[in-house]
Amino acid sequence: MSRKSIQLDEQVYNYLLSVSLRESKILQECRAETAKHPMARMQIAPEQGQFISFLIKLLHVKNALEIGVFTGYSSLVIAMSLPVDGHLDACDSDPEVTAIAKKYWSRANVAEKIDLHIGQAIKTLDKLIEENKSESYDFVFIDAHKPEYIDYYERALQLIRPGGVILVDNVLWSGNPADESIQDDDTVGIRKFNEHVKNDNRVLISMLPVADGITLVMKN
Repeated sequence: MSRKSIQLDEQVYNYLLSVSLRESKILQECRAETAKHPMARMQIAPEQGQFISFLIKLLHVKNALEIGVFTGYSSLVIAMSLPVDGHLDACDSDPEVTAIAKKYWSRANVAEKIDLHIGQAIKTLDKLIEENKSESYDFVFIDAHKPEYIDYYERALQLIRPGGVILVDNVLWSGNPADESIQDDDTVGIRKFNEHVKNDNRVLISMLPVADGITLVMKN
């Protein structure tokens, strides 16, 4: 037995999906359409979506916040896992790609649970803070512009309640943050974010090698 996380080759990964993934038809269809998009690599992994759904239900989340919508797969997962009176504020800057998301939200009958905020995410988050929504969210999912991760995170900490959970995607970024010779803006942004959270005594953290790496943050 290894004391490190197992390496997932294609055979092991397909086995993992075959014995654990319970993906609804609407999620399958959203993922299939996204796979044809030029930026399909931005799509979260299906097992990651199922993990988010598990967390939403485990934490009894009622109010959620998403930073980075893309074609709406993660929004679908969150909204479909919320209670009937649950609510999701979803932030993105691209009305064209989020039109795909809105189509699937409607088809899944969860559109009424979701408020889509189009514009620069930092400005949207500042507006939510100005609207006295600090400490009103139970769960935040961050998966947007990597150089701004610390800015998203600091605002998310204001918006989430004590005991609430922030889930941050792409924290391993194909392993690039571990290689100091790689200095592109995205990698540097994630590297700085990881160091920032590691040293943040306001929260409990756990980084996991799920998909492209996720960090779970619980506000003290």
